[in-house]
Amino acid sequence: MAHWFHRNPLKATAPQDFNLKMVSHDVEAIKILSDLKQARARVLQLLPDPHHSTEQLETAIKLYLSLTRGFLEAKTSDEGTQASKLRHAIRFRWTHSMLGAGEPESQHDAVFELANLMINVGLWHMKHAGMIAARDDLKMEEAKDIHTSLRKASGIMKFVQDTLLPQLIERPKNGSDLDVRVIAAYLNQCTAEAQEVTIARAIELKHNPGLISALANETTKMYTTAADSLGTLDQKLFGHWRCYFLLKARFYAAYAYNFAGENLLAEDKCGEAIRALQESQKCFAQAVEFAKEYSKVKGPGTKAKPEQHAFFRRLAPIVKRTLEKCERENGLIYHQKVAYDPPELEIKDKTFGLVSPEAFELPTMSSLWTAVAYASFDTALTDKEKQKQKAAEKAEGELKPVQEVPVKQSETDPKTDSGCVVS
Repeated sequence: MAHWFHRNPLKATAPQDFNLKMVSHDVEAIKILSDLKQARARVLQLLPDPHHSTEQLETAIKLYLSLTRGFLEAKTSDEGTQASKLRHAIRFRWTHSMLGAGEPESQHDAVFELANLMINVGLWHMKHAGMIAARDDLKMEEAKDIHTSLRKASGIMKFVQDTLLPQLIERPKNGSDLDVRVIAAYLNQCTAEAQEVTIARAIELKHNPGLISALANETTKMYTTAADSLGTLDQKLFGHWRCYFLLKARFYAAYAYNFAGENLLAEDKCGEAIRALQESQKCFAQAVEFAKEYSKVKGPGTKAKPEQHAFFRRLAPIVKRTLEKCERENGLIYHQKVAYDPPELEIKDKTFGLVSPEAFELPTMSSLWTAVAYASFDTALTDKEKQKQKAAEKAEGELKPVQEVPVKQSETDPKTDSGCVVS
């Protein structure tokens, strides 16, 4: 297996008919409602299967978002925009990835719809990356696809965090996907996982060990930040996911100290190199303990024994070989004292090799949203219509979990030093 990633379940939602009152039966307004229903259904049809192409999903989501923009803004007579009268006209229901299908949340808010939908799109990109990573003998183009998918996911999560969450009127539920702590965890996870691909590639190409150490150190920080963001949430639900972040943080700390040791040896600082590698062994032992805990702790998301995966098993022998080499060199040549404290991990250049999210923007509004089409919709409800709406809401039951298409995991070990096939 090229990379091992934790994945949370997709969010479920109710079908949407987009039944809006109309004061006049404008052809384009009628087509907007028909296209909205079909476009949303198409997106929801694609999301459970990460084997679809990115182009398929992006084409479908672009169509739906271009139509949904009419619920966020409306054109003015001077070609400007104003808030749409339709933003609160439709009620949307969504579950949350970590709270389960039994706790759906509903709001009359198109921003609520967009935020939840885009998180699901971000999750699809993460699952798509995981699907590619599970293949045997990854080629360079496939490694690039993994990297790109994770950067896209990261950009989408950042868009939700920075653009959509501040627009919400209702306060998000604790532990929901709209909770700032949860979205921060997803954002850091996507970015850190994309950086894992960068590190694997750098190892295979035998880049400067100081650079690899710096990248691994930054990845450790991202995973630690992700773990910290979940620390104040219910650990019965979030403990399993948080454990993934903690084990990855310790794992990449072990990588960081291993390559720092290599770098120090190249600089004839053999005593410091030995201490760095001792710290690497300590971090790896901590990662093993978190991996064992991860297998036992209950919670939503991937179930696995990460310590049995190739990416995990390959690191310990690498650290052992490098440490033995340093100890031999020190005994024969350097005779340096081994430092008490581990060396500080350096950042050579904070921009070189570091992953940044791929910026996401909403597509332009559909040309169907003419002034006449917009004016055709009536958002006012009579008392009788309000009562009917409330009765329908009371009769709603739980949402069924999304039936996701499983991804077959390879059981073949990659033949590379990193345990990651990205060449």
